[in-house]
Amino acid sequence: MAELKTKDLRNMNNEELNQKLKSLKESLLRERASVAMGGAPASPGKMRSVRRQIARILTIMEEKKE
Repeated sequence: MAELKTKDLRNMNNEELNQKLKSLKESLLRERASVAMGGAPASPGKMRSVRRQIARILTIMEEKKE
């Protein structure tokens, strides 16, 4: 999954941001499930990257509220 640039996220509307957020949360859930079942994550840095992308989207959504 490609890293999302802040500039690109700011150009998205709320509906697109919500869709992206939903897909990232599902991805994080799958990663956590695979680790919980005893498997090693396919890419160790992926969980951290996904969490950061989620935080980035939530921050931009909060900024748009104001």
